[in-house]
Amino acid sequence: MAAAARETWWALLLLSLLPVVRPFYVPGVAPRDFQDGDTVDLKAVKLTSSRTQLPYEYYSLPFCKPDSIFYKGENLGEVLRGDRIVNTLYNVDMNKDKKCEMVCNVKKLNVEESKLVAERIQEEYYVHLIADNLPVATRLEFYPNREAAGEEEQKKDIQFEHGYRLGFVDNNKFYLHNHLSFILYFHREKLEQVDVHNYRVVRFEVVPQSVKVDDLKPVEKDKTCTLPEASGSAAQEIDPTKENGVLFTYSVHWEESEVKWASRWDTYLTMSDVQIHWFSIVNSVVVVFFLSGILSMIIIRTLRKDIANYNREDDIEDTMEESGWKNVHGDVFRPPQYPMILSSLLGSGIQLLCMILIVI
Repeated sequence: MAAAARETWWALLLLSLLPVVRPFYVPGVAPRDFQDGDTVDLKAVKLTSSRTQLPYEYYSLPFCKPDSIFYKGENLGEVLRGDRIVNTLYNVDMNKDKKCEMVCNVKKLNVEESKLVAERIQEEYYVHLIADNLPVATRLEFYPNREAAGEEEQKKDIQFEHGYRLGFVDNNKFYLHNHLSFILYFHREKLEQVDVHNYRVVRFEVVPQSVKVDDLKPVEKDKTCTLPEASGSAAQEIDPTKENGVLFTYSVHWEESEVKWASRWDTYLTMSDVQIHWFSIVNSVVVVFFLSGILSMIIIRTLRKDIANYNREDDIEDTMEESGWKNVHGDVFRPPQYPMILSSLLGSGIQLLCMILIVI
């Protein structure tokens, strides 16, 4: 009876702990369902450039900041890549288009901030954003047979690149991409016996534009603006020698896609990554070879000196007295004191765990 009561007590204790347990999953592994009008968090990751190889935090530049800045806890891969995922002021709702919205009021960039933005534009920095853990991409269209074929027979070669350019340089003048046109694709999940459909984000694109403040015509009361036509608008110039007024705006457009959630990364896996850090790779290889050469020279000189002293026939006493590395030349045949413990540690991968901890 006592044993049965004890088992019943343990069973009740385990059942009482079940509501406390909360399931979790690695971000991006399990799908996230949205309903019509749900908020889709748009977060910033970092700024990168293939020229300088130095990533920067998103708010290292004078972008519009929220009142409270929250950094997302990164996993090991994001930490090694230098990601700093932070919240932004972009308000995106599922399947709700926006023509032109202001991120914040007109920002006045002082001379130092203007100079910093101009330097980042000249260094060809890219801005990286994510929506539902999906990175933003810029669509590039190429016409390889434009001269040979007619207009009707032209085939577009569509490619994507990670992030979007911070700005561009034209005639030694710096222009900032201050308007972002977000194009998000969703896949409608078919449900039985339920009228409400769930949506899943399957692609995140952006079309950056440079539009002058006067052409946007902001309305500060309702945070809206008027986006002019591309042919009749002037670009937003950043003069590094004086103060500049900048207005950051965005628009949102949703499109339905046949791509399922499980295949949403196929587009990103086929990208030609321009952020390959060739300079870092070459620098690491050169440093490894340089250190290996120095270490080899030290070892060779030490061995030659010891061998020369050992082979001298002038002083017999010196040859009999071994010193240095020659004292342990026979220890390779000596078994360890605890062979079972050594084999257990090596077999369980302790040396691999220690190596990973040292590298991290």
